Amino acid sequence: MVHIIGVRANYRLLPLERRAHICACSVAEGSDPCHIGGLTKECLLSLIANLRQNIPGYNMSQSSNTYGIETNAMTLQRFVLHEQRKHPSATGDLTHLLTSLLTAFKAISSSVRKAGLAHLYGIAGNTNVQGEEVKKLDVLSNELMINMVRSSYTSCAMVSEENENVIEVDEGKQGKYIVTFDPLDGSSNIDCLVSIGTIFGIWRKQTDGPVTQADLLQSGRAMVAAGYCLYGSATMVVLSTGRGVNGFMLDPSIGEFILTHPKMRIPEKGKYYSINEGYAKQWPKSLAEYVHTRKFPEPGKKGMALRYVGSMVADVHRTMLNGGIFLYPATQDAPKGKLRYLYECAPMAFLVEQAGGIATTGERAVLDHVPTDIHERGLIYLGSKLDVEEMLSFFEKYKEQ
Repeated sequence: MVHIIGVRANYRLLPLERRAHICACSVAEGSDPCHIGGLTKECLLSLIANLRQNIPGYNMSQSSNTYGIETNAMTLQRFVLHEQRKHPSATGDLTHLLTSLLTAFKAISSSVRKAGLAHLYGIAGNTNVQGEEVKKLDVLSNELMINMVRSSYTSCAMVSEENENVIEVDEGKQGKYIVTFDPLDGSSNIDCLVSIGTIFGIWRKQTDGPVTQADLLQSGRAMVAAGYCLYGSATMVVLSTGRGVNGFMLDPSIGEFILTHPKMRIPEKGKYYSINEGYAKQWPKSLAEYVHTRKFPEPGKKGMALRYVGSMVADVHRTMLNGGIFLYPATQDAPKGKLRYLYECAPMAFLVEQAGGIATTGERAVLDHVPTDIHERGLIYLGSKLDVEEMLSFFEKYKEQ
């Protein structure tokens, strides 16, 4: 029979599936289940059945309560291998590439946590192709990403925020994938200990022979996989290979990313909007009116609260979990938008759509765009379906005028 053992209050912050796993164990016949931690017996049994049905390889026969450690944890590598088996023609290259990226994420996470002690705060003394001051951790993270991908023998070229030109892999080490990444998004927040992250996208090479512009400048629809790694109070990878979105948290005791957020779905509507209001004077009228109605709703309607970190990974991650809308519009200073398409807009749009949300430029889906430059900038609005659709109704209203 299933019995709910004592749990601490902070377990309530975990997803229900995770709470079910932590709270449930097998006990001797005759024990009475109790209601602790916000889970009824019926809810717990339902969740356990759902876990067994939906998470590949999940088994509660040996719980962490027996041995002090989970004996059947679903690691990210194990999860990807399971997904690979669904495609008989798969070569395993994507699995190997993702494994190499995980190594980079672990190294970056470790560096972020000891940055102050290792004197990694502050600027490196130069600027990148975007005209931004490069931080020491930017340089370190970029080198880690490049070296891990290059040594995986699965990629033929990389595009990084920190490098002006395409990074081509030596001929003897080339594979079939194009990898794009922002090695450390939100790096201006490093010294303040605010959450930062790595964003990446993976495309398949389309031509034979040397890497061409056609290989590098593909639409988001052609993406094979995308994800981000958030370095915050915990380190977490959110990944999609085109079959939904899953979240994996780093367990530092074993050095593995463990599945904690299976089949992530963005709520249809949220209560937060996320935008840098310091540029409000430069917004288009349609957007200004939309934001105004979030702050000052009409009688009988609910408003929305502002949440803005300033790290895209952190703001999008909150939106993925809680719903709402993330807005990064064009302004008078940046009429085409500021975020880079290949390693910011497209990967995040891919994840949001896979999780049931919407990612748009205000005129069309972000993923439908085909860039003309590897560092092309753009704008993006993403989040809960109903919230984004409501914003678009304001855009339509001003089109008609």
